[in-house]
Amino acid sequence: MTLEPVNRRSVPEEVFEQIAAKVLDGDFRPGEALPSERRLAEVLGVSRPTVREAIKRLSAAGLVEVRQGDATTVRDYRRHAGMELLPQLLIRSGGLDVSVARSMLEARMHNGPKVAELAALRADENAATALRRLVDELESATDPVQRQLIAMSYWDRVVDAADSIAFRLMFNTLRAAYEPVLPAMAFVMDAEVGRPEAYHALANAIGAGEPAAAAAAARDLLEPATFTMLTALDALEKMP
Repeated sequence: MTLEPVNRRSVPEEVFEQIAAKVLDGDFRPGEALPSERRLAEVLGVSRPTVREAIKRLSAAGLVEVRQGDATTVRDYRRHAGMELLPQLLIRSGGLDVSVARSMLEARMHNGPKVAELAALRADENAATALRRLVDELESATDPVQRQLIAMSYWDRVVDAADSIAFRLMFNTLRAAYEPVLPAMAFVMDAEVGRPEAYHALANAIGAGEPAAAAAAARDLLEPATFTMLTALDALEKMP
């Protein structure tokens, strides 16, 4: 096996990440049995309880199936896993997975207007006031990374106002996947965070309780940067 010994023996997180990476990369295929706990413990240089804890996490993530008295088998993560895998899928083997990045952008573009529409239906004036304050912060910020963080806080408030647990959990996952690459996205995201007037328009539509206007404002806000990033991903995919 090509698994590597784990240096910190008390950290099952590392065991989980190594095996998860092998599953996601296809080194362990759906239906294939994982090596025994004893064998994994030997190869990774950890205790069997540590391996057992990691396998529990793999099972909870939908990556393996544990059957009492039988081998632990790999599952098809596309059928059984949840959105919590997105951060690991986005960056694999030290590089960006273009198809995953594209799907995240598509989800962002699709969900944003709907979340804004729900926020306009359910938010009170306090939510709109908080959004306007964040836009003021955005206007005064000069650091590109800081501006992205403020914009993320803005959308966090919009999601709160939408009062949808499904959209909240989706947003949390997308944010967790995006945050590690945030500094690298500063230039591309300037097409979005550099338009405070678009954020004001969305905040005003939410504050006025106008769902159609809020959805339209969200599309206007998200489309430029989304188009730029999708174009960049297409170019990246075509590179030799």
